[in-house]
Amino acid sequence: MKRVRWWRLLAALVVLAALAAAAVIVWRARQEAIQLVSNPIETRRIPTSTPIDFGMVYDDVTLTTRDGLELAAWYVPSENGALVIAIHGYKSSRGEMLNEAAMLHGHGFGILIPALRAHDMSDGTTITFGAREIEDLLDWIDMAGTLPEVDPDRILLLGNSLGGTIAIEAAAERPAIKAVATNSAFSSLEDTLETSIRFFTGMPPFPFAPLIAFWAERETGVRVTDVDATRSIGRISPRPILLMQGGADEVISIDSGRRLYEAAGEPKTLWFDERVGHARFDTALPGAYERRVVELFTGAAVQP
Repeated sequence: MKRVRWWRLLAALVVLAALAAAAVIVWRARQEAIQLVSNPIETRRIPTSTPIDFGMVYDDVTLTTRDGLELAAWYVPSENGALVIAIHGYKSSRGEMLNEAAMLHGHGFGILIPALRAHDMSDGTTITFGAREIEDLLDWIDMAGTLPEVDPDRILLLGNSLGGTIAIEAAAERPAIKAVATNSAFSSLEDTLETSIRFFTGMPPFPFAPLIAFWAERETGVRVTDVDATRSIGRISPRPILLMQGGADEVISIDSGRRLYEAAGEPKTLWFDERVGHARFDTALPGAYERRVVELFTGAAVQP
C-alpha cells in the first residue's frame, strides 16, 4: 500500500510539474506576443538623420488617420513630376529609407517617406503588420497627389520588408500606382511566422509560434490569415512589379519572393541573390539596385 501511495504522489508531482511548465510556456508566449505587436515611443528607433543630411531639401508633412492618429512624413519635392512613396520596415524608422531616397532624388524623383503608425514620431503603440497600415498608406497615396510638383497619375511605391508587403496591398487597391518595387517583402504572415518568430524572439517555432500567434491575434484583433499579399498581388498587373529577395535572409521566409512572384501577374521580375540578407539589396549591390529600380520607375512614370 505504501508503494502505491508513493507512486500516486510521484504521478501527481509529475502532472503538477507538467502543468507548471505549460503555464510558463503560455505566459512567455503572451509576453513575447505583446512585445512583438507593441512599440511604445520610449523604445522606438528615432531617425538620427534627415533628408537634409543627404543633400535633399524637404518639408515635414502629417496625416490624420481614419482612427484619429497623427502620422509623420518627410516630403522631398519632385523635379520630374513623379513621386516615390518609400515605406520602411518593422520597428524601423524613416531613416532606413534615406539612402534609397537620395539615390532616387538624384534621378529627379520626388520622395515621400512616411513613418508607419506606432513607429518613429507617428502616433499609436500597436503594430498590426499591415491590417491597419494598409489603410494609412492608401490615405498617404491620396494625399500625395495633392502635393506641389506631383502629378497624381505618376506615383510609385518602394517598400522594405513590412513596408514592401504594405506597398503590394495598397497598389492592388489603387490603380493609379504606376509601379512597385519591394526589398524583402514577406508573402504572408502565415508563410513567415516561424522564421520571424525565431529571429525576433529567439524562441523555437514549436511550441511558441502558434501560441505567440494566438496571443498576438487577441492583442491586435487581427488574424494571422488576414495579412496575405499573395491574394492581392495579381491585381497589380498590368503595372510592373520588382520583387527582391535574398537567400541569406533570416528575418522572413526566403520562399516569400518566390511565392509573391508566382502569384503576381505580368510584367513581373524576381531578383533573387543567395548572398543578400534582409532588405540589403541597396547596400549589398548598390549599382545593380540603382539601375533596376530607376529603370522600373522611369519606364513606368517618366518616359512618355
